Amino acid sequence: MRELRRRPLDPPPRVQVTSNWGRGLGLSSWQRRPRGKGAALGSALSVAARQPAGGNPESPPRRGRLLSASPAPPAPCKDCQAIMKVLLLKDPKEDDCGQDPYVRELGLYGLEATLIPVLSFEFLSLPSLSEKLSHPEGYGGLIFTSPRAVEAVERCLQKDTKAEVWKKSLKEKWNAKSVYVVGNATASLVNRIGLHTEGETCGNAEKLAEYICSREPSALPLLFPCGTLKREILPKMLKDKVKCVSWSPLCPGIPLESVTVYQTIPHPGIQGNLTSYYTQQGVPASITFFSPSGLTHSLQHIQELSGDSIGQIKFVAIGPTTAHALAAQGLPVSCTAESPTPRALAAGIRTTLQPHTC
Repeated sequence: MRELRRRPLDPPPRVQVTSNWGRGLGLSSWQRRPRGKGAALGSALSVAARQPAGGNPESPPRRGRLLSASPAPPAPCKDCQAIMKVLLLKDPKEDDCGQDPYVRELGLYGLEATLIPVLSFEFLSLPSLSEKLSHPEGYGGLIFTSPRAVEAVERCLQKDTKAEVWKKSLKEKWNAKSVYVVGNATASLVNRIGLHTEGETCGNAEKLAEYICSREPSALPLLFPCGTLKREILPKMLKDKVKCVSWSPLCPGIPLESVTVYQTIPHPGIQGNLTSYYTQQGVPASITFFSPSGLTHSLQHIQELSGDSIGQIKFVAIGPTTAHALAAQGLPVSCTAESPTPRALAAGIRTTLQPHTC
């Protein structure tokens, strides 16, 4: 530790923030250790958390330089004696830095995150969706409330000559209309296929419906690719609670055309992956759920593996819908992320696990 203080410009020791247990599950190396711009800082925090009380060896100025694009989170409490392990029930996804952003953000707080996917998806009715995408003149715009719906569109564009037609004309025609999305993660995927988005700051379907209702309604329906488990709140709000520019009792609401393009199924490796994690890592300090369906397919395994220790786990939800699902199962919700983003979730978990952090 003193050596790090004497030579602040030396790189920190190579310490894996994420454990080696993933090798036994066939997980890629980036799921098991920090990478990208935040990797050095994550390793330094990992070393600090294993040292006797005495503080983080990295000074605030250095941390600020490593994360110059945004303010750095506070260092972990100096009284913390060991790294806390947190479990996130989601698919790993690399960002531009080559690392899952949730793992990186939690690592900046000195938390060791492991990702275990609990859901898989099967795509449906892609020919029907492809046909609808070929006729933007029949719609007032698009709605995306999940990354999977965007992936369904991407799959349609990969078939035959659709990609060429999309680039030459269809993309421009759809961009002349409104493309509504929930969340920045979904928005980034929509941007990737060349469409401009609005409403991405809305954290859930209900807020997006309110946003759409505040806009001038179109006489044409909005095309809504969705999954089999979609909630009915957005269609209902658009139909019943629309705020028309020139309101009248005869206002029909905003027309919506839903097309089911994927179904959610349990991930085939969920039980084995959870068992391996508990066997090698023990009971995690917190478990984060990212959807009600993810909770449904994983809760029984978690209860069986946790046993009498389940009371010590802090249960976290990515948003209010998932929080309601947790409460419906009789589980205490220790934290709900203020927004469905890596930074908001990491800050919430850190406050929950280290409430007295300086």
